[in-house]
Amino acid sequence: MNRKRGELYRNTNRGKIAGVCAGIADYFGWETWLVRILVVSGVLFGMPFLILGYIAGWFILDKSPEQAIEPGGRHSRYAKGHSQQYNDVSNESIKVKSRIWQAGEPPKQALHDIGRKFRSLERKVQAMEQYVTSAEFTVSREINKL
Repeated sequence: MNRKRGELYRNTNRGKIAGVCAGIADYFGWETWLVRILVVSGVLFGMPFLILGYIAGWFILDKSPEQAIEPGGRHSRYAKGHSQQYNDVSNESIKVKSRIWQAGEPPKQALHDIGRKFRSLERKVQAMEQYVTSAEFTVSREINKL
């Protein structure tokens, strides 16, 4: 997520219970599963105050304002088998993770997304080229010259 440092929100779209772990993962740029494992391990190995911290985070932290912009969260289109619900992918940023605990896409998924982005741009260029070489464009240009 493209968020300024210092803003911590709950991410209820990617969260299992309240989105606190997902929000913490977004804040630090980690994978959500890693934060969940750390919290559960901490509770199991003698840190029950983490449960109180989670509940406090649930009530204190606001929901992420980006959830209104991204209706399904950033992983929703990958979870649905790469559905074509996003037709315009040319402005979409691709973040590749270099370590397993970092947030982002694995390199294979990023390569697939870059290819999809180029195919989308290619279709746009073909549509523009088809219009510019059409008789409609020539007639429209001649009328505008008058």
